[in-house]
Amino acid sequence: MPEYRSRVVRTTELDEEQIARMSALYLDHYAGSNDALFRADLSEKDHALLVFSDDALVGFTTIKHYEVEWQEQDTGIIFSGDTIVDPRHWGQRELAFAWLEYVGGIKAASPERPLYWFLLVKGHRTYRYLPVFAREFHPGWQDSETLRLKPLADFLAGARYGADYNPQTGVVEFAESRGHLRPAIAHPDIDELERQDVRFFLARNPGYLQGNELVCVCELAVDNLKPLAARFFQRAAGARR
Repeated sequence: MPEYRSRVVRTTELDEEQIARMSALYLDHYAGSNDALFRADLSEKDHALLVFSDDALVGFTTIKHYEVEWQEQDTGIIFSGDTIVDPRHWGQRELAFAWLEYVGGIKAASPERPLYWFLLVKGHRTYRYLPVFAREFHPGWQDSETLRLKPLADFLAGARYGADYNPQTGVVEFAESRGHLRPAIAHPDIDELERQDVRFFLARNPGYLQGNELVCVCELAVDNLKPLAARFFQRAAGARR
């Protein structure tokens, strides 16, 4: 088994070689984008979480942390940007665990402030992180329980994407794709199609192959995380039940 390591880097501290490697990895697996679009998206993010096997970059996610006023309360938002893992390393868990520790640290810094994960999902594999990590998230097949999160999803997506966001479908529908998975990795296999979460994603975002992105929201709190996710989150945040 390969050994993995990760580190979180401020985007302003990434050097040209690192950015070029990130862009190449992303564009190897996403169509409808280019180096300029990738760099523009990266420049809007605060940090990048990089995953390595030996010295090779095999995955990353970009992150923006900001605050909004929601329901008359200061609320933290973790916005996930471009994310990719080389398919040869899909079994690794370093990215997920390191990300949980990172956001746990943000929660620990302001434990009384609500913290939410805001992400646009371009593929079924990313959507699967939600039921693996969390008990409650939106949208989910248990919508009667998670509709309380829809107004926040609408607020965040509307503020960021304006008319490109369709609140009826909960999907950002760009006139022209800003990045979509290449066919070789976009389609679920037969076993994945048996999964409830995969079928739900495909039903809610049927235009994902053309670059449509499903807006998702999840509260990042110990009580809302499943045991394994909570364990990594609590390494920084501490137990708060």
